[in-house]
Amino acid sequence: MGGYYGLVFLVVFTLIPARCDESCGERDGRAGEAGAPGRDGYPGAKGEEGEKAVMLEGPVDEAVLRRLKGEAGGRGQQGVMGPKGYRGHLGAAGQPGEPGRPGAEGKGIISGGQGAQMARSAFSAIRTHNSYPGFGQPITYEPAVVNTPEGGDKDFNEATGHFTCRIPGVYYFTFHSMAKVSMCLNIASPALTNSLGFCDYNRNTDQVLSGGVVLQLTAGQKVWLESFRDQQKPTEYRDSQAKQIIFSGFLLF
Repeated sequence: MGGYYGLVFLVVFTLIPARCDESCGERDGRAGEAGAPGRDGYPGAKGEEGEKAVMLEGPVDEAVLRRLKGEAGGRGQQGVMGPKGYRGHLGAAGQPGEPGRPGAEGKGIISGGQGAQMARSAFSAIRTHNSYPGFGQPITYEPAVVNTPEGGDKDFNEATGHFTCRIPGVYYFTFHSMAKVSMCLNIASPALTNSLGFCDYNRNTDQVLSGGVVLQLTAGQKVWLESFRDQQKPTEYRDSQAKQIIFSGFLLF
């Protein structure tokens, strides 16, 4: 009787686990997230050199010709010049150059060996005689106030009223007169193509007459001041009242 109890117990024990496996089963879990990419592998070994291409006779595939490197061709023609570029920045200043060689010695502008420092010519003379100056005649003067150069032959002669050009150049001549009668004065010179006359007509007061001219003279040309007849009355050029005439000139260059 006791043997049967043991058999029953064994059967029950073996059946219970089997029944639990079927009723207690679970579903599969979710797949995990993808991992980070792995590092690149090491470079592979260099391959063996291929065989050289052999040119065959007959038609050749154009695609093959394009892949083959040919010899360099000739240089093409120069293209059209492009537009002007932007101006660059100013460069740094260069080093000072070497001094130049001395120039040739200058020459004096006066003949006879005189230096350029002697190229001076100026005068100013006054006539205070009460008589009316004669028409068409050079006016003469008392000793000049200024008459350079000093010593020797002067450029202006007070006794004749003539200025004689010694230094070729450009000169300025001017005059002023004061009288109580009408006065007409003329600057005369071969350098003038036309007569250069000035007149002032009396209004019973002291009349001041002025005039001037710039002349380019050559050596030996003369310049002088003279009176001329215009609309003066006969009583005026016989007048003996006080009169003054100043005649001046000088070298500009």
